[in-house]
Amino acid sequence: MSLDGLQKKIGYRFRDESLLLLALTHSSYVNEHGLSHEDCNERIEYLGDAVLELASSDYLYRHYPHESEGEMTKIRASLVCEQALAEVAREIGVGEYMRMGRGEIASGGSDRDSSISDTLESIIGAIYLDSGFTNAKEFVDRFVMRDIETRHLFYDSKTILQEMVQGQALGELRYELTGSSGPDHDRVFSTEVSVGGKVLGSGSGRSKKLSEQKAAYEAILRLKGR
Repeated sequence: MSLDGLQKKIGYRFRDESLLLLALTHSSYVNEHGLSHEDCNERIEYLGDAVLELASSDYLYRHYPHESEGEMTKIRASLVCEQALAEVAREIGVGEYMRMGRGEIASGGSDRDSSISDTLESIIGAIYLDSGFTNAKEFVDRFVMRDIETRHLFYDSKTILQEMVQGQALGELRYELTGSSGPDHDRVFSTEVSVGGKVLGSGSGRSKKLSEQKAAYEAILRLKGR
């Protein structure tokens, strides 16, 4: 499998391409091919997770000098959560390059939030091992720590909407699941959010939580008149 396309997308060329291949290898592939557990990306994902935490913390510390520890922690949590990382991985196209077992592929694993977000962390760990923290941090800054205000608003949208509704005494806040479609392994949920009996937002996603977040984000923009 050629990894040139992925390396061009991420703007980094590996000295040791076997590290990138390791980062892309899911445990299901290892199990199916009778390989050693050390040949899957779980260990390098563990390392990448630690590098990501340090890199994102460093970025927020330097770029948000007036924010408290608690606020920086909230922002970081919204940027490095599973769903946020999965969206970054999709934008890069990580799922196209993952090595997975046939059963995992058939069940939609190459687009599952947990799998592709773990793989993104594995890539961060691979860059770190290949050339050190500076290049790994550049990757994090470029792909994870971007458009922070919008992404923080989106991934903390339910909390923000609740605070707006309570603060302005707008009435009862209610989420309603309006439907679902697709096979069990690729389900899409639809949700509407209403405030004071009026529907202010709707959203769809691969989980009920994500559909609620999208609905809440739409409602926030509407309340802010955007």
